Amino acid sequence: MTTLPCAAWSGRLILWRIDAGRVASHLVCHWCAECFNNGEHTGHDFNMFRSQAGGACDCGDSNVMRESGFCFRHRLRTGENVPTIPRDLLLMSEMVLPRFILCIIQYLRDGYTEADNSSERDLQKVLQQLEPQISFLEELTKMGGAMRTVLTKILTNQQTFKELSMGQEDSLYAKKNYEKYLSALKNSGLVSVEEKTQGAPADTVAGAEGGAGAMSLLGNSVPGSPNESGKDEDQDAGQSVGQRKRVKLSSSTKDPCIIESLKHKCFLEELLFWTIKYEFPQKMVTFLLNMLPDQDYKITFTKTFVQHYAFIMKTLMKSHESDTMSNRIVHISVQLFSNEELARHVTEECQLLDIMVTVLLYMMESCLIKSELQDEENNRHVVVNCSEALLKNNTYWPLVSDFINILSHQSVAKKFLEDHSLLMLWMSFVSFFQGMNLNKRELNEHVEFESQTYYAAFAAELEACAQPMWGLLTHCKVKDTQEYTKTVVRYCLETLQIWFDAIGFIDEPAPNQVTFHLPLHRYYAMFLSKAVKCQELDLDSLLPDQEMLMKIMVHPLQIQACLSEIHSNMWVRNGLQIKGQAMTYVQSHFCNSMIDPDIYLLQVCASRLDPDYFISSVFERFKVVDLLTMASQHQNAVLDSEQERPMLEGALTFLVILTSLRIHLGMSDDEILRAEMVSQLCMNDRTHSALLDLIPENPNPKSGNVSGACSFEEMLSAVADFKAPVFEPGGSMQQGMYTPKGEVWEKEFDPIMVVLRTVYRRDVQSAMDRYAAFLKQSGIHTGNPWPPYKERTALHPCYKGLIRLLHCKTLHIVIFTLLYKIWMDHQNMSEHVLCMVLYLIELGLDNQVHDMKPDEEPCIEEHCHDSWFPGTNLLSNLHHVINFVRVRVPETAPEVKKEAPPSTSSEASSYGQNSRRLSGNWRENVREAQVFSLVAERRRKFQEIINRSNTEAAQVVRPKSSSTRWVPSGTPPQLVTEILEIRESMLSLLIKLHQKLSSKQNSLSASWLEDMDSSRHAHGDGITAIERILTKAATRSCQIKRSIQDICGKVYPPVPPKKNSPTDKKTMDKEERRQRARERQQKLLAEFASRQKSFMETAMDVELPDTEGTMDLGPAEVMESEVLYDCVICGQSGPSTEDRPTGLVVLLQASSVLGHRSKNKDAKKLPTSDEEHIYPSDTCGVAHDVRLTLMQRFFKDSSCLQSVSIGWDGGVYVQTCGHTLHIDCHKSYMESLRNDQVLQGFSVDKGEFTCPLCRQFANSVIPCRPGRGTEAGAWHTPTNKKTCVLVREVEELQEKMSFFPTESNLSKEMELVIKDIKNATQKKYMDYGKNPGSPDNDFLFMYSVARTNFGVGTSAPWRELMFWRSQCGCQAFMFNIDSAYNPWTKLTQTTHSRETDGFDEERPEVPMLFRDVPSLLIIFILTMPQPLRKEHFTCVVRMLYNLQFTQALAALSTKFSSEERQAWSSSGALKKKAANGDKTFDALLSHVISELSEDKCVYTMNTEETPLLALLLMNVCHLQLSSTVWSPQSIEFGLQQFCLPFLRLSCLLQHHLYGDNLLVAQSRRSLHPWPHHWAFFPLPLSLPALDSVPRVWNGLSVHLT
Repeated sequence: MTTLPCAAWSGRLILWRIDAGRVASHLVCHWCAECFNNGEHTGHDFNMFRSQAGGACDCGDSNVMRESGFCFRHRLRTGENVPTIPRDLLLMSEMVLPRFILCIIQYLRDGYTEADNSSERDLQKVLQQLEPQISFLEELTKMGGAMRTVLTKILTNQQTFKELSMGQEDSLYAKKNYEKYLSALKNSGLVSVEEKTQGAPADTVAGAEGGAGAMSLLGNSVPGSPNESGKDEDQDAGQSVGQRKRVKLSSSTKDPCIIESLKHKCFLEELLFWTIKYEFPQKMVTFLLNMLPDQDYKITFTKTFVQHYAFIMKTLMKSHESDTMSNRIVHISVQLFSNEELARHVTEECQLLDIMVTVLLYMMESCLIKSELQDEENNRHVVVNCSEALLKNNTYWPLVSDFINILSHQSVAKKFLEDHSLLMLWMSFVSFFQGMNLNKRELNEHVEFESQTYYAAFAAELEACAQPMWGLLTHCKVKDTQEYTKTVVRYCLETLQIWFDAIGFIDEPAPNQVTFHLPLHRYYAMFLSKAVKCQELDLDSLLPDQEMLMKIMVHPLQIQACLSEIHSNMWVRNGLQIKGQAMTYVQSHFCNSMIDPDIYLLQVCASRLDPDYFISSVFERFKVVDLLTMASQHQNAVLDSEQERPMLEGALTFLVILTSLRIHLGMSDDEILRAEMVSQLCMNDRTHSALLDLIPENPNPKSGNVSGACSFEEMLSAVADFKAPVFEPGGSMQQGMYTPKGEVWEKEFDPIMVVLRTVYRRDVQSAMDRYAAFLKQSGIHTGNPWPPYKERTALHPCYKGLIRLLHCKTLHIVIFTLLYKIWMDHQNMSEHVLCMVLYLIELGLDNQVHDMKPDEEPCIEEHCHDSWFPGTNLLSNLHHVINFVRVRVPETAPEVKKEAPPSTSSEASSYGQNSRRLSGNWRENVREAQVFSLVAERRRKFQEIINRSNTEAAQVVRPKSSSTRWVPSGTPPQLVTEILEIRESMLSLLIKLHQKLSSKQNSLSASWLEDMDSSRHAHGDGITAIERILTKAATRSCQIKRSIQDICGKVYPPVPPKKNSPTDKKTMDKEERRQRARERQQKLLAEFASRQKSFMETAMDVELPDTEGTMDLGPAEVMESEVLYDCVICGQSGPSTEDRPTGLVVLLQASSVLGHRSKNKDAKKLPTSDEEHIYPSDTCGVAHDVRLTLMQRFFKDSSCLQSVSIGWDGGVYVQTCGHTLHIDCHKSYMESLRNDQVLQGFSVDKGEFTCPLCRQFANSVIPCRPGRGTEAGAWHTPTNKKTCVLVREVEELQEKMSFFPTESNLSKEMELVIKDIKNATQKKYMDYGKNPGSPDNDFLFMYSVARTNFGVGTSAPWRELMFWRSQCGCQAFMFNIDSAYNPWTKLTQTTHSRETDGFDEERPEVPMLFRDVPSLLIIFILTMPQPLRKEHFTCVVRMLYNLQFTQALAALSTKFSSEERQAWSSSGALKKKAANGDKTFDALLSHVISELSEDKCVYTMNTEETPLLALLLMNVCHLQLSSTVWSPQSIEFGLQQFCLPFLRLSCLLQHHLYGDNLLVAQSRRSLHPWPHHWAFFPLPLSLPALDSVPRVWNGLSVHLT
């Protein structure tokens, strides 16, 4: 082919990927846009994509594609007429290019330094300077085949390379340049020079079979081997992994270049070396790919690439841009190894397979850790560490991809399968992934950090283990390859045995452990399946002995049990990642390589092991053995009561899947594809692309390239109808969907397959809802249907032993027990349990064991289940009556109390009597009573098999360890043995359940079987399922038919009706309903009390008092419990404590909105000139700033800072979503966010996060106050104390406040919260005093935040904000405030000398008249001991209301003219003389005016015509009054406006402190309804009403002058 090929491309180019088996010899090929447009692609499956790292077009390469698939340009053959290029034309190129290439190489040598000294920037700089030269070479490759031939000769000529590059010239530069090259080569081998000198014995080649090498990989050093001497040197520091040794090469490795340092013989080898060193620069990669059309170059380059394979691996592991480098490596290797002839050539000459396997082993060896599976201390197995960057970043991907690529060639795969030592090495490599990413169930605390490495583990097993396995299996489909399969199976078993020995496994798995990664098991399973299905091998010839089969089944069975545990929330403390693993395990891209092989392997084990042993093992693994008792009560030492039902449902569902799944037991590829497609379509309607993605790729092909297989499109059209795209009302188009055909719902819907392929449990319900809708629409069934029973494909003869599971006594005992418990309404029995039990019975009826005798004799040796049923055939055992059963029950069980358990029917015959404790001739009953123990039976079977295979092995079987079971605290009730009279058979129980489900006593008549219609039994509910089972049983056995007729006639004989009048019956029904309701209520209360006490004792480690009847609540006695908070991270509920506080998720935001409020209600306008201001001077913030500045002119700074409230500008607004979490869980959550590599829209370092539940933005967590939600008990008690007594008690309480709280986790968190609040705003908004950063400023800021948030009535966490009092109280008394200046003493003292006040220092305290009363209330509450009695809180509010009312009167008086003040003073003086006149606001206003008028400066106007008193008392937010004439109504309204904010704040505090209801003012026309709620009057009655008023402005006249 002499036409010009397509040039290689760099990244970001639009390309086409074609899956065209009819055109390409390789499954997938890539085309450039030009070739694609010139080609014919009818019937091809193709897609367009954007190249990320470059590559080459496959069109024109006959080694990759058939020539019939070439585009039009490449199909032109011009080789016959192409003239020869004159030799003289190429002479210049042949002379110049060697020196040109040498120049490039020398520049690459000079520019490179060792990794410790070089940086990525330096390398890029070198490459940028070389870019013109490399671009020139790239242009030469586009000149045609002649120029490429010249380049090939120059690049591969060894003599030219030796003469020019080895520094033999006299040039000093050339010699130094060559020395740098040799230095770079020093550590280019797989083993560095230092490692070789230190551990030479470790590199010894293993024996012919590679056994010693493989043993060392799995942890078994061969005694006396050279590895023993180098053991210490090979260990990693800090890890007791003595088995982490260098990998041994197989004997077939002839080429030592993989071990030794590289030695180059031509320019091409060194050029590739520097390409690798510089991490595959795109220009160089493009040049190397453009040379590939030259066949001589391609062969030489492929050999060179293989020679440097180990060096590529070492460079890739050190690279910081491993993703980019990986893509570029694959774009080269895929061009080399996709050619089968070339791949076979380098495999034979260069030992490509040995090199690849060895390089992979060396790569994985760098991240091995000691396995903790099973016996953690003595475990000698090593596994890969999934948290290493090698696995997390998929660094191994390009090497594994190359290995998968070459295994796709049959000739190469056969060489691999024929090399036994290489196979053993590969099994050693696979064993590194066996048991990785071990999960240990958290029983006490929630896991601190949820590792997200699980997906790296799943990806590693899929790509590094499963994909090569599928590649090998494609070549083992004919009888000629039987030996290959036998060899792989043999080595799988050997490696598995080594693994069992290394982890110390005997017979029982370690409790509370699970790993989803068992690639050795899955290799063994899939090669077994292929051997039976395609190669017609005898299954028994490939199976080990019974003991090994028992071991092999343990870990896959453990995974199935743990899946149910995870869905039962038993692993909830391990976080969400464990659910992610369970979902990934069954996900469509992984299921065929994970759960399907596991199920198949368990099916194989079940078909060969004793069925009783297997069934017992299943129920023991699912931890429901204790539940399988006939008694009404039982003790389960492993599961909680709410976990028993889902675990029992999981065990039964697993057995149904195990006995009904046929994917590897006889289904063809077309049947598998059809079943997969139907199950996905039944869950939801799918688009074509979604459905294609959800169908597992192996073993069922989707491309249709396999001869004889039905294509995906043909199958889709057979099972589904296409719904064309439709336009929605908004204009958007809804994609076209495929929906199942009607006959698919009716005949092919398989709920078991749906359960197996379901990632989300809701998809099962979705499938059932769609199924129910179809039945209703088609008129088949209108009720709530049960999952339909689907008949199964016939089993392959090799797996007939699986049917024995359905015909074993153990399963029949379990079925009988569950049917009985469901009929008796025992606890934890559900509809799903009954559905699965009926499914198992029907499977047993449809799958009979033909070589089994109907009346099988029981074994001579007495077994625990032999006395239950005479034989193992289900058909025979259905009508066998069980008379008596011996059970172990607690002493509190009804059976012990000689009371019959409750029955679902109101009447009973002699045949179907209820269970009861026996009396009378008890000796015969004891002799006849059945006893059953699953655990005892399973261990007896295991011991029997062990003794049969090895007499010495019986002594090493471990007894059942008590440590595997979690025992709750407290002494369990004593168990006693009781005998129950049953007298039932499975048939009778089925008939009684039919009557129970149908709610009819005679639902089945004696002649029912004669009138049956089998056609209506395919779809329906539980009644239909039972009828279908009875019909099948009667059809298969005449004796069953007679038994059914007898039971139907005996169960419910006719009973004469009771002669009760309608009135009596109505009364009895009413009383009976009431009695039942009372019983249910008592039962629920007792159960709730028991669960709560058990939970608090065990999970929360809280010591509860040993008092009985904790939950017995009388009508007049209500138990006061602590507030329980739900942690949204760990899911636990509990109180907030000092040691483990719970916090409320909050968002702290700085805001100046309140400061911009203005008196002027006119709409604001944007300023259009410099004279206009957007911020007017009459805003709230400006007014308060003026007030504080004025105070600081006259009064002491520290006193001023306690007399005002800031926060109007730069205040902190607190809001919450309402969710709570543990503080320690929050810290772990924040740590996980820091380690999360996903780009986030917030700063974790600043404490920002999103609520784990609702994803609302937050930046802090306020600890919740420990204890009750509100102050309860004695703190609510009303008091009759006098006001003066309460005032004195409050003063004494304030004197006790000089203390600091004890150091605890709670106090530390409160300090952090206060720091968060301070950091939420700018520092300039916190320093209003003359000493920035002083405690006065801090305390002012903190109580102002509380004041502002309470005032605006937001949804902030009020109770937690009030909890600041414990911290702010400490800060308040860090100032060492003198009692003489205590605001409370100034507010309430009865005698005080005005002349002595305020002259002790340079500046006095702020008079009480000028202090902000709401702020004073917040300060008092924050700085008083907690919990605060309600009587003291009420006293504080009363006293402060006096001050607030006085301030209101004084503020109003400043708005009067002098004449109005005189008039009101005179009128008030007259009213004061009337009865109770001193309590009216007129008299009080008169008194205030007269007192203030004594100092003429009080009402003196300033320069702005505003009295100074008004400036100090102004409240622009609430007192916006102006009146020309002041009437009593306008004055009263003004008083209301001034006092209502304080009263509103007081009510809010009382609500959040004591739980009182919030009051709503019914009318604003009177002031008195609010004060009367607090039981006080405008002035306290205990103090002289008028004499107390002047006290609030003592010293005012002196300091305003």
